[in-house]
Amino acid sequence: MPEVKIAVETRTEFGKGAARRIRRDNKVPGVVYEHGLEPLHVTLPGHDLLMALRTPNVLINLLIDGKGTQLVIPKSVQRDPIKGFLEHVDLLMVKSGETVTVDIPVQAEGELAPGGFLLEYVLDALPVEAEATHIPQQVTVSVAGLEAPASVLAKDIELPSGVKLAVEPETVVLQVLSAQAEEAPAEGDDEAAEA
Repeated sequence: MPEVKIAVETRTEFGKGAARRIRRDNKVPGVVYEHGLEPLHVTLPGHDLLMALRTPNVLINLLIDGKGTQLVIPKSVQRDPIKGFLEHVDLLMVKSGETVTVDIPVQAEGELAPGGFLLEYVLDALPVEAEATHIPQQVTVSVAGLEAPASVLAKDIELPSGVKLAVEPETVVLQVLSAQAEEAPAEGDDEAAEA
């Protein structure tokens, strides 16, 4: 999995006013959480963070001023609902060898059986447990030749070595539906239309 380096600054100002000032400078306020320790409040460069977050579950090596480096993964990202820019990020500190629970995107490949079937994503991301420095970017599922009412269960998805499901094995991830057929107009409707 790719690792991204981002230099960050610790911050001591909190609240809406401080957050607005940070965002005006094209930076993003964030919090780094570590098990059993006080959260660390940081300011991250907006563009670098935006580019890093394009990769799901990206592993970020934070260069923290005066505190060395720390590996983190995104825990929660808040975006402006209209403009889409980053407003705040929560990061979880991880160590090499540590297992974390994350959602990885599900990607379907292949063509469904002929007949106008539709593929529905019940889950677009699959909860899994993986080693923090070896989180897969996505899982790929073949739907070639499937027809309604077929389902792909979590247990049917082949996971990379060292990755385990963090959801019930019988959970439906994808399902194939029949396309809704258009209702034929009643005979009376045809006659009314002709008149």
